[in-house]
Amino acid sequence: MQLSKVFERFLQLIPVLLGVSVIVFLMMALTPGDPVTIMIGDQNVTPEQEALLRSDLGLDQPIYQRFVTFVGNVVTGDFGTSFYHRRPVFDVIAERLPATIELTLIALIIAIITSIPLGVLAAVKKNTFFDRIATIGSLLGVSMPGFWFGILLLMLFAVQLNWLPVSGRLGYSSEVAPITHFLLIDTLLRGRPDAFWDALKHIILPALTLGLPMSAILMRVTRTSMLEVMRSDYITFADAKGLKRHRILYRHALKNALIPTISVAAIETGSLLGGNMIVETVFGWPGLGRLVVESIFVRNYPLVQAAVLFYATTYVLLNFLADLLYTFFNPKVKL
Repeated sequence: MQLSKVFERFLQLIPVLLGVSVIVFLMMALTPGDPVTIMIGDQNVTPEQEALLRSDLGLDQPIYQRFVTFVGNVVTGDFGTSFYHRRPVFDVIAERLPATIELTLIALIIAIITSIPLGVLAAVKKNTFFDRIATIGSLLGVSMPGFWFGILLLMLFAVQLNWLPVSGRLGYSSEVAPITHFLLIDTLLRGRPDAFWDALKHIILPALTLGLPMSAILMRVTRTSMLEVMRSDYITFADAKGLKRHRILYRHALKNALIPTISVAAIETGSLLGGNMIVETVFGWPGLGRLVVESIFVRNYPLVQAAVLFYATTYVLLNFLADLLYTFFNPKVKL
């Protein structure tokens, strides 16, 4: 893999991010609703005070000037000040980001440990009852909207069975002083197994809501890839040599079949990180996705713009990483 090709491909990401910045800025600027009017509410405010607030937020400037200011600040690492929190946007996002990353990682683990074994078994047992059930299950997983699936899980496990909490990240009685801001880690570092179990119970339902649809996608990719690899000549040759079946499957077939699965998993991870807004809202999860939804309602332009730009950056970087991994596992493919 040539470093010049990697660098050239990396530079191609810059126009994509610039285009995303333009789109999200224009969409927020053209969205009906005025942030100043929403902030004032029913308060008795004079026109002079309203104009002063509008000037303080920079909303008295033309759209093109506000966009130039936004891009210039982003280049220098300054995402502005949140209208609602009256604090730097970067600080507000940094507070909520660990919760979203933790939820995404648990969902990713659930997706990987369920999809790959099921995909391999479905390929090995092609056209059997297990294969048909797995295929139907994957179709259902891909088809179900996240918010609807999450509500079903809430109704069953939280409301009817009362096994798991309805919302939040941790119970009030299990609060721990943050170290890494990842609760599952912090509770162990603080020597609080009770709090760890509480945090685990809180994260199970939202993680399942995010992870199972992704598992359905990865399972279908793994099954299809395994079927294709098992028809290859080298697998037929290995079988003719008398190698044990499990050795052929796991040392030869699976190694090559996982190449497209890894690529899709990298892309889907970006979708998990950026597509969890509704799931976080349904489960009251205090992450970045829920913060973005709240900010859209109050027209908190700087925070929404910064968050969407962060999502876009993460997504294109994960796509870039997927391309690199694909060329690493399959040298025949060039960037």
